Amino acid sequence: MSDPAVPRRPTLDLRSLTPARVALGRSGASVPTHALLDFTLDHARARDAVHAAFDASRLVSDLRALGLVVAEARSQAADRRDYLRRPDLGRQLDADSAQLLARSASHPCRLAIVIGDGLSAAAVHAHAVELVKHLLPLLAEADGVAIGNVVVASGARVALGDEIGAILGAQMVVTLIGERPGLSAPDSLGVYLTFAPRPGRTDAERNCVSNIHKAGLSHDEAAFKITWLVREGLARQATGVALKDESADRAPRRIGTALPE
Repeated sequence: MSDPAVPRRPTLDLRSLTPARVALGRSGASVPTHALLDFTLDHARARDAVHAAFDASRLVSDLRALGLVVAEARSQAADRRDYLRRPDLGRQLDADSAQLLARSASHPCRLAIVIGDGLSAAAVHAHAVELVKHLLPLLAEADGVAIGNVVVASGARVALGDEIGAILGAQMVVTLIGERPGLSAPDSLGVYLTFAPRPGRTDAERNCVSNIHKAGLSHDEAAFKITWLVREGLARQATGVALKDESADRAPRRIGTALPE
């Protein structure tokens, strides 16, 4: 009689294809001890990622080393507890940050990037700067899309980028943010693109490139998709449900250089 804790071979092979919890086997009426310990460890890592400190100063320094103009901002969430209990506060700039950005917005730009901690500062620390490094040459390669402003935002939800983009006069805002940690990926980065950002934009008006992490989408792949969406979004003057990601089989159209009135 076979050991019930050892999955049969056809099922066991699935584990080489996915980090998901499949083919765990069983021990009596429960899962094997090693599977339970793995789950407990991954759950602890996910919780730690949610509460990890956000090193905004380090990010600013690393991004400025790439030759970018970088500012800091924060949402109305006073601390992490506030951020988790009041998602609405993470979608609004605090008064000082709004005034600082307004003073620094000397002229409109085509593209602004917002980097926010979101629900996993670990994801931002691991991937944000590397992703920007991959984006810069791709954006400049064909149509010369330059990153006008970069803002590192603490206590940020996705929609915070809409207010920041509106203040900076950006045609499009690209928000890099830590995604909700999963049991197989506590450091997954998400990227949200919104054309003509302003407060009140909905998720239907954004495109998302998600699951950027070691076992997911690579920096190269993510940068290619984001670049395609930026170029095509500026050309069509739309993002979200009006812009389907066809980066795998279509070249981006050329875009004009004029800013809207």
